[in-house]
Amino acid sequence: MSYYAKHVFFCCNQRDGGRVCCNDKGASEIRDYAKKRVKELGLSGEGKIRVNQAGCLDRCEEGPCVVVYPDAVWYTYLDRADIDEIIEEHLQHGRIVERLRM
Repeated sequence: MSYYAKHVFFCCNQRDGGRVCCNDKGASEIRDYAKKRVKELGLSGEGKIRVNQAGCLDRCEEGPCVVVYPDAVWYTYLDRADIDEIIEEHLQHGRIVERLRM
């Protein structure tokens, strides 16, 4: 069995030279928010959910991205409300948020 039931990776890559990157779209702040919310909801820890920063996930041009494993579901997001929806629907209830799916 995996140490975590779900592992959530936020691309927080910062590219040089004006190339599109997730961090320019607020990825680090949103990751911090998601990590805080998961903890507040009692969803974090062994056997539960882990939220992490990732380097480049190579999908920056498609918008800021996050991937949930082991489900291998990729999402994009615009704001905290989108992250709240991913947390509630996918992480708490196991329902993929199709409107945010990449």
